[in-house]
Amino acid sequence: MLAATVRVARDLDLAEEAVQDAYVQALGTWDEQGVPDKPGAWLTTAARRNVLNALQRQRTLAAKLPLLVVEEPDTSATDDRLRLVFTCCHPALAVEAQVALTLRLLCGLTTPEVASALLVTESTMAARITRAKKKIAIARIPYAVPEPDQLPARVGAVLTVIHLLYSAGHTAHAGHDLQRADLGDRALDLARMLRVLLPREPEVAGLLALLLIHHARRAGRTDAAGRLLRLEDQDRTAWDRTAIAEADRLITASLTAAAPGRFTLQAAIAALHAQAPAYAETDWPQIRLLYDQLLTIWPSPVVALNRAVAVSMAEGPAAALALVEDLERDGRLAGYHYLPATKADLLRRLGRHNEAAAAYAAALAGTENAAEREFLAARIDDL
Repeated sequence: MLAATVRVARDLDLAEEAVQDAYVQALGTWDEQGVPDKPGAWLTTAARRNVLNALQRQRTLAAKLPLLVVEEPDTSATDDRLRLVFTCCHPALAVEAQVALTLRLLCGLTTPEVASALLVTESTMAARITRAKKKIAIARIPYAVPEPDQLPARVGAVLTVIHLLYSAGHTAHAGHDLQRADLGDRALDLARMLRVLLPREPEVAGLLALLLIHHARRAGRTDAAGRLLRLEDQDRTAWDRTAIAEADRLITASLTAAAPGRFTLQAAIAALHAQAPAYAETDWPQIRLLYDQLLTIWPSPVVALNRAVAVSMAEGPAAALALVEDLERDGRLAGYHYLPATKADLLRRLGRHNEAAAAYAAALAGTENAAEREFLAARIDDL
């Protein structure tokens, strides 16, 4: 809805206000007349009309009147979303602002949720988003997919935000369900469209492969009651082998085209997990080597934490615990609940159960996702 409305409004704040007003209108109208056959179309049309009414008050209706002819929203929802991604990822904006704005507008995450995802304070995030919107308006950044010669300059940021969009759906920030399938599907659609736009860009292939593998394993991440399952406990027969095979072809194409980037390396790691016949047969030494390479080109503390998990499987929990404690002292992952969760698992494997329970409790306090909370509480009970 927002992406389609921005196309009419050419103003992010005006579009957001129009969409919110459409929801208010629906609350009254649908209560009296019933929910329409196409509620999404009704809401989007109402939002577009709200924009046009606002533009009329600004004495610009004459220039925008042709847009009113379309009563139903265009079917190119993915194309609209891609335009919005490229608008938010304009080089005139700082990378941090590009990512924040896209998460806020395309994912529908609240400002506190975006702040949590990017490990900054809520006030910092609110100011960052406000400045980005103002810059788009002042600089008259177009709401469009750039010309082919302009695409390479933006592709890195676009890949990052599509990956973050998928991550927001892979494990929901809050709520009862572990995953938000709508966000994951949206990100996968965008990645496929980007692949059509940039068929020779290796990292685009790498990102699509990474999302395909995660998507292929989605059905196995929870049991019938919606409870979180560890990778070692998942039913691998439930994984989509067709999607995994497609990802494998994309990884091969990316690796033969150029030196691997961060998304291709992440896809290669995910592929090793997906291709192992059983958890016990996972090639942990190879995964650890890939993380070594990934950490070299992308020195992120989150990558370092994931590498520590691979180290624990290849060399034992004691070696990995030292790495995790280094990350604790580093401080950049403060508030990132997967850090104490990882530490708790290592301590449990070392038989240090009291310390493990305390670490699990710290992880539990850091997440609002009900499936994760239930899993962590069960680990504490087991100890």
